[in-house]
Amino acid sequence: MLLGRSQASSLCALAWVATYIHNIDNGGAVEQQPTGFVAKVFVEKVLRIQPKVKKLFLLLRANDYASASTRLYDEILSKELFVVLKKKWGTNDLSNLISERVTIPVAGDISCEDLGVKEVELKNEMWNEVDAVVNLAATVNFDERYDVALAINTMGPKHILNFAKKCVNWKSFIHVSTAYVCGEKPGVMDERPFKMGETLNGATSGAITAAMKDFGNKRARMFGWPNTYVFTKAMGEMLIGEARGNMPLVILRPTIVTSTIKEPFPGWIEGVRPYLFFKAIFDDKNTDKLRVTAKKQHGLW
Repeated sequence: MLLGRSQASSLCALAWVATYIHNIDNGGAVEQQPTGFVAKVFVEKVLRIQPKVKKLFLLLRANDYASASTRLYDEILSKELFVVLKKKWGTNDLSNLISERVTIPVAGDISCEDLGVKEVELKNEMWNEVDAVVNLAATVNFDERYDVALAINTMGPKHILNFAKKCVNWKSFIHVSTAYVCGEKPGVMDERPFKMGETLNGATSGAITAAMKDFGNKRARMFGWPNTYVFTKAMGEMLIGEARGNMPLVILRPTIVTSTIKEPFPGWIEGVRPYLFFKAIFDDKNTDKLRVTAKKQHGLW
């Protein structure tokens, strides 16, 4: 997410909010799954409690503005998570707020140079107005194809950093990683940045996908990480840490993400992925049971 400024004291941000989960079909097309769980929570909270953020540029993986706008409303703003905002503002006023604060959903792709943003005027506007960058984009598949995970989790942060360096008012870059980049060593693990290169210790499309998944997991384990997801996230940290220069950088390493505990209301969750560690109890067919359990714990059932 890029945060843009309209006054000297205001904040303007650019947020890369999509969670990238790719399926490559026989024709080579990429299908994008709905935007990420954490990203939705972030956008909702900024709109609800951060009046100093005057403008949001939300990068959504899409081919054009119309597709990005559809994803913004269908996959983010229409969700139950935004019910508190709707009650506070009313439907019409909330639409006005979004039109005012979310200047434009930006169609792009973090795996590309300049984030795949094609419109020259839009890029210039972002470079002139953005103060802060928040990167929430990732592919979260543990056994993702290695080439796909590398493009998004490793090269993606580097492309975002390079784009942010062109912002004349840039103040900070916040990158959301994962706690599991620290590896599987027993005992207390220090929160410290990685150094570059540090380690912890002619086919069909189906065959290529299987080989890339296997290659990614083998390579991750070779260097001490448990899977492709964590391995490529760690390398992403290394790249931006090496390339940031003197620019302020914050790296956040959340653990397993579950339901909302308090804001905007307790117990909201979307999808089954945050509960992969419960897979032995709740399989993909028991999502409803999972929702009921979470809501009961928070007195919503």
